[in-house]
Amino acid sequence: MEDTYNLKDITNEVLEGKLIGKEEAMFLAGQPLEELCRAADEIRERFCGNTFDICSVINCKCGKCPEDCKYCAQSVYNRAEVNGHSLIDTEAMLKQAKHNKELGALRVELVAGGRRMSDKEIDAVCESIKAVKKEVDIEICVSFGLLEKKDFDKLKEAGVSRAHCNLEASEKFFQTLCTTHTYEEKKKTILAAKEAGLSICSCGIFGLGETMEDRIELALTERELGVKSLPLNMLNPIPGTPYEDAAVLSNNEMRRIAAVFRFILPDAAVRMAAGRNRLPDKGERCFRSGANAAITGDFLTVAGSETNQDMEMLERLGYEPKLWEGKQQTPERKSL
Repeated sequence: MEDTYNLKDITNEVLEGKLIGKEEAMFLAGQPLEELCRAADEIRERFCGNTFDICSVINCKCGKCPEDCKYCAQSVYNRAEVNGHSLIDTEAMLKQAKHNKELGALRVELVAGGRRMSDKEIDAVCESIKAVKKEVDIEICVSFGLLEKKDFDKLKEAGVSRAHCNLEASEKFFQTLCTTHTYEEKKKTILAAKEAGLSICSCGIFGLGETMEDRIELALTERELGVKSLPLNMLNPIPGTPYEDAAVLSNNEMRRIAAVFRFILPDAAVRMAAGRNRLPDKGERCFRSGANAAITGDFLTVAGSETNQDMEMLERLGYEPKLWEGKQQTPERKSL
């Protein structure tokens, strides 16, 4: 493979609009880190400019999930301690949305634990979303489980513009993580949201014991599904889950993942997500390695990064906070 490919040629091909395949991505994964990251950041600048998409999470419903995902603290199959709660009301959602907007978030992701939100809950949350959209100038994403098109139609009408559904891992590796729902069900959910006219946010968790090949297969699947927002989550080992003693990925490992994903999906929002706060620099070096988006603030069951610190970081790096839908741009190509 060393004789077949080289980093400069692959970089030039991607800059010119070619989509790489699995073999090329596997080659890239073994290249010297600094060279790989510089090339990935050049691709990021070529297709995304200095745009940085920043999102935040609102915990809408948490705990007592009937699914058996090994990595999740909410699963009833695990022993983790979680402060669970039922669906929040309109006042609470509106208050949090206003707060997140004031801090600088451009989008809020409404997240609910469980296999899927019930019809009654969807009707209730749609009313809350309408109230938020009336009073707060912010985009809304929903992560409500394995919904159908009819559910996404209701949510879109209420004001939702994006749906989130992580594939979590490659199809093969996912079978080792969960048995209560399937990879195909997740893909079906993504396609249903797209059919309803929503953009998609989807990717996975890294540090579960997956290989680089698994990560690359995940990226290629997301590309096939037309996903343009890819949250890269680092495993946060939580006591009471099967991964409680797992080692945390290093900064350099996350930089390599971000860089390879940028090569595979050159015009997407490569988004540093859960676990970023465990990196010594809160992801800053990843944002110089091809990543151009983040989830800021806390998540469902773990703490995240401070939004004010994130905004200071973005200014220091020369990024402009702006919504990014991954529509491929064609600015003038810089000379190499």
